[in-house]
Amino acid sequence: MRSFYFIFLSTFHLSVFAQRTSDSFLKNILEKNQDTLFQQVLKDPETYRLQIVYTEVNRNKHNKPIFKNYYYNYDPHFYFNPASTVKMPLAFLSLAKLNKMRVEGVNKYTSMQFDSSYEKQVKLYVDTSAQNKLPSIAQFIRKAFLVSDNDAYNRMYQFVGQQEINRSLHNKGYSDVRITRQFMGFTADQNRHTNQIRFIHDNGDLIYLQPAAYNPDSFSFPPSIRIGRAHYDRNDSLINEPIDFTYANNLSVKDYQQILQSVLFPSSVPKKQRFELTNDDYRFLYQYLSQYPSETNYPKYDTSKFYDSFVKFYFKYGSHQMPEQVRVFNKVGWAYGFLTDISYIVDFKNNIEFMLTATIYVNSDGVLNDDKYDYDSIGYPFMYQLGQTIYNYELQRDRQHKPDLSNFKIQYEQRDIHDKRPTITEVDN
Repeated sequence: MRSFYFIFLSTFHLSVFAQRTSDSFLKNILEKNQDTLFQQVLKDPETYRLQIVYTEVNRNKHNKPIFKNYYYNYDPHFYFNPASTVKMPLAFLSLAKLNKMRVEGVNKYTSMQFDSSYEKQVKLYVDTSAQNKLPSIAQFIRKAFLVSDNDAYNRMYQFVGQQEINRSLHNKGYSDVRITRQFMGFTADQNRHTNQIRFIHDNGDLIYLQPAAYNPDSFSFPPSIRIGRAHYDRNDSLINEPIDFTYANNLSVKDYQQILQSVLFPSSVPKKQRFELTNDDYRFLYQYLSQYPSETNYPKYDTSKFYDSFVKFYFKYGSHQMPEQVRVFNKVGWAYGFLTDISYIVDFKNNIEFMLTATIYVNSDGVLNDDKYDYDSIGYPFMYQLGQTIYNYELQRDRQHKPDLSNFKIQYEQRDIHDKRPTITEVDN
């Protein structure tokens, strides 16, 4: 065990001091945008903990996609807090687990109820945002993708379980992944325990009971990851020390890009990396990865607050409207001064497609948990400039074969203009 730790520690330190990966091709594209703030961030990637993965997608004559990744300041051990982006793999794993269970009458639309089986666990018996007022995996996924609802993530974590989350992702080749925490302020022990869950008919009759679970597996954590100069603890006391992310959730930007690619283009990755999804699951995911709150009846969100570009960072800054011909299949996250977006972007009018994954840290005062971050002044403007830089490059890029993007043309919902229910104005995200 000691020798393993030494090897791990040595590898970690080598990665810290090794040159981060930056491709000159991508650097040249980014340097063409002379926006002052954009260049300020690009020239100081360490302070902003910036990492970018741009994925060029080309099609052959049979419309088969071919992917080429380009990196800027990429290092799998350069930590960023993934925040709400962990909801994306949890959604995929939740659907996969349902399919592997093979319980008659249990699917993503089946109603569920969550009991409290361990200290601090919270019951959930109703979901007023759902049409039938009951929780389900489908409704959790809608809420997680449409506005990045935190409780939706917690419930999917409880359904899949800490052990299966990490084992499944590791088995798919994402060996550095650690998903250890719910968004509930739990201790490490409490996060290892997950609730008893009942799948029920809408009349309350039991279909299937999933017992409470505990994860006995150990985790390999890196040496200390400490960020900032000070932080507020959960008691709102100022601690004049960096915040410790050593035991927090962790995924690399490259893994995120690959996880999204594996669902949007399953045949493009090895079979072991694919999630166990049905055709209906894929269509469901494509819809809610790209649908807007304004198009959705259940949940019915206040669209003045949860506007179309609310969780589309590459198109967010300066306007709440999205280009009519563009759809973004993505997941974002924001917390502790980190902003992250994992996206596949399609322009149906101009027949272009590309993937873009990026993370940035914007916290000039160095204090975490004070709710004073530079999202509006640096983070969102930078992400917008990044998205538009790659988008405009793609508009000019020559392609040998025009892509057939029909697989991503979705029949989206329409808001019911006669629906007088009040809208949802507050979400924990």
